[in-house]
Amino acid sequence: MASNKTAGTVFEGKLDAKGLKFGIVCARFNDFFVSKLLDGAMDTITRHGGDAKDVALSYVPGSYEIPFAIKKMLQTQKYDALIALGVVIQGATPHAGYINSEVAKCLAQLGMEFGVPVTYGMITAENLEQAIERSGTKAGNKGVDAAIAAIEMANLTKAIQ
Repeated sequence: MASNKTAGTVFEGKLDAKGLKFGIVCARFNDFFVSKLLDGAMDTITRHGGDAKDVALSYVPGSYEIPFAIKKMLQTQKYDALIALGVVIQGATPHAGYINSEVAKCLAQLGMEFGVPVTYGMITAENLEQAIERSGTKAGNKGVDAAIAAIEMANLTKAIQ
């Protein structure tokens, strides 16, 4: 991290979820993996002082539909941050790259448009082994990572405002 010795004001998000409201959108496709991401995200929120009652869940058929549900949740203006959870595994066609690229672009745009953090807890895997590794085994859990980013960014947003 860059030195802040010369800065007059420094904004940083803290990892305290107390009082924050989160929306989580989960893809049902590849639910075996997505459920592990959701478990990681929920555990992270509650371990950092958040209340499970302050988390709203939406389920969509697949990762491609996640941005639509995120936008609908953003329009309610009820959430401090939203978390997108999905898993796309590369098959014999290049569809995984197309889906994840579009989802990533849409999620970034929605966060900018609404001024609310939208974090990316998506796994793009070449095979089942990679999906297993990124949903809670040796490569960590992308749901945890997305929840940590959501907590920090929600607090950063509050600090700047």
